[in-house]
Amino acid sequence: MWCLSFRELKKQVNTDLDLLVNIVDGQLTVCELVDRYLKTKTRVRQSTKQGYVTVRRLLAKEAFDKKTIRSVKTFDAKLFLIKLLQEDGKSYSSIHTIRGVLRPAFQMAVDDDILVKNPFGFQLAGVLINDAVTREAITKDQMRKFLKFVHDDVVYILFHTGMRISEFCGLTLKDIDLENRTVNIDHQLQRTSDMRYIIETTKTDAGTRVLPITEDVAQMFQAIIEDRNALKVEKSIDGYSGFLFYDDNGMPLVAMHWQHRFNHMVGRYNDIYWVQLPNITPHVCRHTYCSNMAKSGMNPKTLQYLMGHSDISVTMNVYTHIGFDDAEEELKRMEEFRKAQAEVEQKKEKTMSQKMFKVV
Repeated sequence: MWCLSFRELKKQVNTDLDLLVNIVDGQLTVCELVDRYLKTKTRVRQSTKQGYVTVRRLLAKEAFDKKTIRSVKTFDAKLFLIKLLQEDGKSYSSIHTIRGVLRPAFQMAVDDDILVKNPFGFQLAGVLINDAVTREAITKDQMRKFLKFVHDDVVYILFHTGMRISEFCGLTLKDIDLENRTVNIDHQLQRTSDMRYIIETTKTDAGTRVLPITEDVAQMFQAIIEDRNALKVEKSIDGYSGFLFYDDNGMPLVAMHWQHRFNHMVGRYNDIYWVQLPNITPHVCRHTYCSNMAKSGMNPKTLQYLMGHSDISVTMNVYTHIGFDDAEEELKRMEEFRKAQAEVEQKKEKTMSQKMFKVV
């Protein structure tokens, strides 16, 4: 009778033990798996940590969080995300963030041989429609009306540069070059949940960029700098000082301050006018700028650079939301261009024929 060698027998026992451990691990709940995954995310920026906390709190309210990971199939994963959108009213971007935690968490279980397949391995675009751009970008007419009503330099700058509000809050006097009309963006200002002010690198490597600005945007920055209330001793945050705006306590303004100001401005507008404006935030300004540049025909790679998108697909998503009205407007513009070109050609031909007649 053929027998296993001691080494082979030991290997078989270890394999059986590993299998037993994996069976036990397969009874982990989604909650426990996510917690295990998040323990591995130690070297992440503060804003990312806060995002993890938000996702964890949201999942804790869901029945899906209590399911064992081995019981979660691709169908269950898709239904959960659809529920978040249709029943809970979560935005596409929020669901994208939640999946951004669940997908790698389940992949970790696959890599550890606890699961055979990642139930969140599907493309999100095949399940949910990304309406982020159309939902968040306002029309040019709405933008003009809002700007005319508020007469605010910061609002104008955000609508015409597409900067992230944390990037704007982090700007210092050294970052603004009015002579060459450029703005240097290589950091952002954040305030943590425990009220600490910190300087972080840009959201992505592509976020570090030098923005060319138009003359009117340069004038807005000039006005801000001239009206700036310089403090006797300016607060330094991680070695950065000379911020554009400070609160009553001498601390630089952060994203939340501007969010409150935007809410107040939109509220005042809607109290006065019958035709209401949608919710406008600093992030809406960014989306609107991106949408306007795409509709104007800007090269996608140029727009990707200006927006600081690390992935061209994020930029291209704006172009896919261009609809009938945009196409109709573009065709009219092309037709006008063609007519203007034809007129120029006619004038050239007429001039040439007149010269030839004089020579003869």
